[in-house]
Amino acid sequence: MTDTTNPHLTAATAVGDADHVEVDWDAGNDQWWDWYMSLAEDPEAAGPIVDGPTWDPGPLPDDDQLVAELSTPYELPAAAVESFAADGFVKLPGVLSGGVVERLRQRLRELLDAAVDPSVGFQSLEMMWLTDPLVRAAVLSPRIGLLCAQLLQVDAVRLYHDNALSKESGAGRTPWHYDDHHFPLDTSDAITAWMPLQPTPREMGPLAFARGMDVWEAVAELPFDKHGTSYDRTVSEHLRDTGVEVEDGPFELGEVSFHSALCLHTAGPNRTRVARMVLANTYYADGARIVERPTMISGDWKKFLPGVGPGELAVSDRNPLVG
Repeated sequence: MTDTTNPHLTAATAVGDADHVEVDWDAGNDQWWDWYMSLAEDPEAAGPIVDGPTWDPGPLPDDDQLVAELSTPYELPAAAVESFAADGFVKLPGVLSGGVVERLRQRLRELLDAAVDPSVGFQSLEMMWLTDPLVRAAVLSPRIGLLCAQLLQVDAVRLYHDNALSKESGAGRTPWHYDDHHFPLDTSDAITAWMPLQPTPREMGPLAFARGMDVWEAVAELPFDKHGTSYDRTVSEHLRDTGVEVEDGPFELGEVSFHSALCLHTAGPNRTRVARMVLANTYYADGARIVERPTMISGDWKKFLPGVGPGELAVSDRNPLVG
């Protein structure tokens, strides 16, 4: 093994050339994120660390009020559906009230603090909905599920997984990627609801999107580099050289983005003193199957689809219909 081997890989996942990913991931989701974040070019948070945003969430709802809000449909304008179909993403204001955002932030902070090493710069935790009623209300929210189905223009969606993502102060970039490259699903009708749990200025590293549902096609055959940063760097150079517009604007309190599995996206470093916390839930069209040959890029996918094998319908007791 050469000294260019990524230190986050095991002997089994490091085997073969840099673009050889036709092996199963053999560690947990935490280890997957450690590996994946190491693939970002310029991973450090460049520039000074500045004060983060301050916000007034207003009155905090009790559990019943939170559930009621998340069960009420959001009035989705037709223009948003058209924008999603053309751009691959859409940002919607006021999907969550400030009070719901604050309660979710407080709860996810508790869950992360109990489960994750505090020295880790990019903290994550998934499948919280199985044990925590508050997170369950947000993950299985009829409001969110219906929005996802409407944007995908499908009859119904199932949950793939939830994810608490806390990019701590000073943590670096998330590499460019598109989720269809990651998910072990035979459909591109998959969508992620990215819910920031605070106002998120550019300095905090909000999610950034390459505008255009078909932009991914230009990098579809690009060799993936499981050891280093060449994939991220080449995608970034392609977007710059071809003049693809990147939407990297801030998120207001309660604003939520929805991006397609075909949407190229990244996120900047967190150069503030406040953790950038997000609840990210991924859903897919009912009727999807598992691809015949999942790869290590899909990570610990069997945790999200237990008992489901390649070629089988992507349905288990962890993939309920939502909305």
